Amino acid sequence: MLSLLKKFREGLAKTVSAITAKTHGLFGGRRIDASSLETLEEALFAADFGVETTAEILGEIETAVRRDRELEGRRAAEIGAEVLRRALAGSEGSVPRAAAPPTVIVLIGVNGSGKTTTAAKLAWRLKQEGGTVLLAACDTFRAAAIDQLRSWATRLDLELVSNKPGSDPAAVAFDAVQAARSRGRDWVIIDTAGRLHTKDNLMVELSKIRRVVSKIDPSAPHHSWLVVDGTLGGNSIEQARAFHKSFGLTGLIVTKLDGTSRGGAIVAIWRELRIPIIFVGLGEQPEDLQPFSAENYAAAVFGLDGAGSRATSAPARGA
Repeated sequence: MLSLLKKFREGLAKTVSAITAKTHGLFGGRRIDASSLETLEEALFAADFGVETTAEILGEIETAVRRDRELEGRRAAEIGAEVLRRALAGSEGSVPRAAAPPTVIVLIGVNGSGKTTTAAKLAWRLKQEGGTVLLAACDTFRAAAIDQLRSWATRLDLELVSNKPGSDPAAVAFDAVQAARSRGRDWVIIDTAGRLHTKDNLMVELSKIRRVVSKIDPSAPHHSWLVVDGTLGGNSIEQARAFHKSFGLTGLIVTKLDGTSRGGAIVAIWRELRIPIIFVGLGEQPEDLQPFSAENYAAAVFGLDGAGSRATSAPARGA
């Protein structure tokens, strides 16, 4: 638990630092007053927590201050973390296996979201947990995407099905699922294109992949996960909304949280769309793709040690 919390705290260090910089160490031992609440409000908005969540955090802290005029920042941090935990109740997604292997996961999202890298990290994680995994390079519109996935597969000793640039992505997906079934693999992870000439073309291509894969297994793909760039903050909600409407998402992976001060968007996405958050990217290494934990996230944001709720300063992280 503690090591995972440490991973979240390090991964969210920029978000935490942005909040503490604006509030001048509010969550230390000083007493809460009107001025500190105002700066906290500004900090939470800047971190993209959204109107609803920010109002709830401030409202509960203000109520506590009315009861105890000597309320200190440490207690305010505990209250804020509890609000986040409640707001994120039910948000932690799971990765159930299909009744019969392979379990097929389609990763979708715009170019630049970290989708291809995430596909490799996810495959590595499933392999570390004892599964057998096959990657499918279905972003055939970008030669760089195929090369990137091949490089990751070589580095992490992963199986890869690919074809030359310009090949039919649905055909590659079909071949990958068929190969996984014949080889007795547990998982297939399909990396898809992030951009075609128009948004409609992209959605048509994704639908074609789904349709072709279902010819092998009518229940496939079993998981359709959107990979969103955490540095986009509130703009990631627009992406999630569009893909969910067109493709029907079963989960989210939020990447690059270690590189942003806008880590509050996770809460806003969940509250609006109720799409389970499966994993978050907290760094560049394969092991930095971690299952989302509302408890660890809430504690990390407010600089707490965890369920025990002792406030501490956030750890520094290299820029």
